[in-house]
Amino acid sequence: MMRLPKAILFDLDDTILSFGGRELLLTQVAEEFAAELAPLTPAEVGAAAEAAFLEFWNAPGRYAEWRNRVLEARTMLVERLFESSSSRAVGATPDAARRFAARFHEVRESGEGRLFPGAVETLEALRAKGIRLALVTNGHADTQRKKVEHLQLAPLFHHVQIEGEVGFGKPEERAYRHAMAALEVEPHETWMVGDHLEWEVAAPQRLGIFAVWHDHVGKGLPEGSTVVPDLTVRLIRELLDIL
Repeated sequence: MMRLPKAILFDLDDTILSFGGRELLLTQVAEEFAAELAPLTPAEVGAAAEAAFLEFWNAPGRYAEWRNRVLEARTMLVERLFESSSSRAVGATPDAARRFAARFHEVRESGEGRLFPGAVETLEALRAKGIRLALVTNGHADTQRKKVEHLQLAPLFHHVQIEGEVGFGKPEERAYRHAMAALEVEPHETWMVGDHLEWEVAAPQRLGIFAVWHDHVGKGLPEGSTVVPDLTVRLIRELLDIL
C-alpha cells in the first residue's frame, strides 16, 4: 500500500472515458472506407494512421501550436498518409482523406465512448477515502462539457477543469497549478493520472507531481521513450489496490 495523496488529477479521454484506443477508432473508420482503400486492410490503415498521429502530437510544443486547429491537423496527417498510400490504393484520394479525417474527428469528439470498467466505482472510493479529485481535460468547451454532463461525472469531482472553458490546458504549467489551487494542495501532495506521456506524466513530473500512466492498450512504453512514469496501471481500478 502506498501513502494516500491529498489530491488526484484525472484526465478524461482514454483515461476515464474509453474509445477503445485511438488506433482501434482509426481502424473502425478505415472499415467504413474499405472499398476506397483496398487492397490495404483497415488494420493496416489504422496502424499507419496511429503511428503518424503519435509522432505528430508527441513532438514538443506541437499541441500548443495546433490546439485550436485539431481537425485541420488531423486532415493534414490523413492527407499525407493517403498520398503515400496512393500507389497501392487508387481510392486514397485527397477527397477521401478529407472525408476520412472528418469522420474520425466526428466520432472522436462526439463522446460516443463508454466509461472504463470500474472507473466510477474507483472515483467514488477515492472520494470516500478523503482524497480530493479534479478532472483536467483538454478540448473545446462544448465538446468536453457535453461528455461530462452526459456521463454525469461532475458530482464525482471537487473540481472540473476544461481547457476550452478556462483558456489553457495541458501541458501548460498553469493547467496543473490552477487545478491544484482549486483543490488547495501542493505538487508533492498530488497525483496525476492519464494516458498521455507528455501531458499526464512528463509535464506533471517537472512540477513535482507523482505521475500515473494509464497504459490502457497494454503496449508498454514506446521504444526509446525518455519518459518514465512513477507508476503504470492498465485499469483505473488498480489504484484501489495500490492506495
